[in-house]
Amino acid sequence: VQLVESGGGLVQAGGSLRLSCAASGRTFNSYSMGWFRQAPGKEREFVAALSWSGGNTLYAAFVKGRFTISRDKAENMLYLQMNSLKPEDTAVYYCAAKFGSILYQLSDRYTYWGQGTQVTVSS
Repeated sequence: VQLVESGGGLVQAGGSLRLSCAASGRTFNSYSMGWFRQAPGKEREFVAALSWSGGNTLYAAFVKGRFTISRDKAENMLYLQMNSLKPEDTAVYYCAAKFGSILYQLSDRYTYWGQGTQVTVSS
């Protein structure tokens, strides 16, 4: 499985970004995928997850309706639409995948990881 993120960048507080993750190497119908982030000096934290087949979703509490995870099954693309960005959202964002439809917030449940994309939100 290969996961390649894109779409990060510099944005002002209150702005929006859409992250993309191109997935390849498998048929993902039996997989779940998630987004995590890691800020400097902090541990990696869960952002959102989605079951590839059924489209069930799970979000971290801090998302509070600002972020939306989605996928394009035909293109094998995972997305994270981020609105109302705050400086504290600044982090490297990672795409991750695991076999099975159960959604987890724990990073050690995910087997495959992308290289990450930097998101910087200025105040």
